[in-house]
Amino acid sequence: MDKRKLVDAFVVQLKNDLNILNQAAVSTYQGAIHSDSKAEDQYDTRGLEASYLAGAQAKRVTELEEIIKTYQYIDIRDFGPEDKISATALVGLQSDNKVSYFLLMPQGGGLYLHYEEKNIQILTPQSPIGEMLLGRKLHEEFEVLIQNKFRDYEVVSVE
Repeated sequence: MDKRKLVDAFVVQLKNDLNILNQAAVSTYQGAIHSDSKAEDQYDTRGLEASYLAGAQAKRVTELEEIIKTYQYIDIRDFGPEDKISATALVGLQSDNKVSYFLLMPQGGGLYLHYEEKNIQILTPQSPIGEMLLGRKLHEEFEVLIQNKFRDYEVVSVE
């Protein structure tokens, strides 16, 4: 699989999300400063709530822009069967006879994309599975505690 094209597909998805969020942030900001948002009494917090929402949306816009830049300029490495897993590794993990695919990236955890007939999710080293993957190799097994339940995984592919 061409991982550069995969990462570029994630960038396209992120840019689409960013455009939608930018439109929502502008709309929320305009709502916060509109005359209809002016408090009618001491208990009316519509304008204040809208301004908090606009601030949170602006923060998320900045985060998405940062992730996009990281993805656009990150060095994508190819991994062989003897290489230790690190950033930009595309890893197949088997658990309960099901294989799931994860791309290990420094940020953007949780993003999900259907690409070349595979469902691929971004993992970061800060996630429980991402942390356990670092330094492992093909065919290694490990156990992770997720939501108070231990799960067994085997690394079945590394690209």
